[in-house]
Amino acid sequence: MKRKGLAVVRVEPGSIAGELGLEPGDRVIAINGEPVRDLIDYRFFETEESLYIEVKKAGGEDWDLDVEKDFDQGLGIDFGSGAFGRTCCCSNKCVFCFVDQMPPGMRKTLYEKDDDYRLSFWSGNYITLTNLSEADLRRITTQRLSPLYVSVHTTNPVLRERMLGNIRAGLILEQLRFLAAARIEMHTQVVLCPGLNDGRELEKTLDDLSSLWPSVRSLAVVPVGLTRYRQALHPLRTFKAEEAGKLLYWVNSRQDEFISKFGDPFIFASDEFYLLSGEPIPPDDNYAGYPQLENGVGVTRLFLDQWEEVRSKLPRASRRGSLKAKIVTAALGAKILGPVVSRLNEVKGLEVSLKTIQNHFFGNQVTVAGLVTGGDLASQLTTGETGDLLVIPSVMLKKDSAVFLDGLTLEELAGRLKARVAVVNGPRRLVEVLLGNLKNADILIDSRS
Repeated sequence: MKRKGLAVVRVEPGSIAGELGLEPGDRVIAINGEPVRDLIDYRFFETEESLYIEVKKAGGEDWDLDVEKDFDQGLGIDFGSGAFGRTCCCSNKCVFCFVDQMPPGMRKTLYEKDDDYRLSFWSGNYITLTNLSEADLRRITTQRLSPLYVSVHTTNPVLRERMLGNIRAGLILEQLRFLAAARIEMHTQVVLCPGLNDGRELEKTLDDLSSLWPSVRSLAVVPVGLTRYRQALHPLRTFKAEEAGKLLYWVNSRQDEFISKFGDPFIFASDEFYLLSGEPIPPDDNYAGYPQLENGVGVTRLFLDQWEEVRSKLPRASRRGSLKAKIVTAALGAKILGPVVSRLNEVKGLEVSLKTIQNHFFGNQVTVAGLVTGGDLASQLTTGETGDLLVIPSVMLKKDSAVFLDGLTLEELAGRLKARVAVVNGPRRLVEVLLGNLKNADILIDSRS
């Protein structure tokens, strides 16, 4: 089979690669006789002190290069965004899949479902392991691709096959045990569906996963997310407040057990369960370094701790004069921001109000700020209502881009409302912006004229 290798996009000036004469357009085919299939291969082989590199020049020549360098010294090659090649897509038909509940007509990337173990190691993406071959498992253990993030959902093989719609889904415990024996660190999650994988099924899943400690380092339990686009899909429902409270009581009791046994809580409930039930958010120590932060576990605690820090330093009056501002959030966020806004209004010169945005786009069952769309903001806010400043949490926008989930841009929203809009991340930035330091906003757009 012809080996393609990786295409060089940029060579760092003064680097080893530059001294060797490598240029953009060249391809690194193999290192020490091993094919370079992706960036992980390259990083793994590059660390050696003695390298024999096979290169296909852009003009078609074959170069063989011998390199002696320090251990872990880089060659200075950038392979750009194509360094992983084709991403392995999900082959499951999960009964709770959020992508399958997306409305039509949105940007293409929102319908993509990856299930690639390389991206789990590299970026912390959750994977199901259902598409792993024996060669993939061997590569994970040989190259020490750790930690991995695994969507387990249940360790009952029959139930997992049914929930994931994949006959290979029942191999999960066998796969986890193989990886654990090789000391691959794993963080796991369960998307909890009432009446399906909760109750005794969740207890069994927890017992099975905790038996693989310390290779399996944590388990996050997150509630199923349902939109109004569930036609012809498996019937599911969301959690009730009372059910969320009972789950938290059980999680807390199991945490105590694991702290005694492992010195670590091991299992964590997502913030949504606490906000839904009205139970207090646990203190910082209960999150054991926040291993499941990207899963919405502990985000609220970090917010509250940062707020407490800035709250104690709030001035009696704003030195920048009066400001009328409106903060937008979703239903769950309003439970946290309500007391914050009340305290901010004690600062002379500040007039801050809170607007809870109903999620008409995905449906009223979706109550998190990260899924609020620009269209819902535009339809539920009016020109002039935003005062001097409209404040939007950064989680509403695409990462590194001023675009909402529905494709509306922040600039378009500001134009429709004829408003000055500030995007902020966290209490510290919020307070700085409200007290007049607008340059500290993550993004600032003024469309009032």
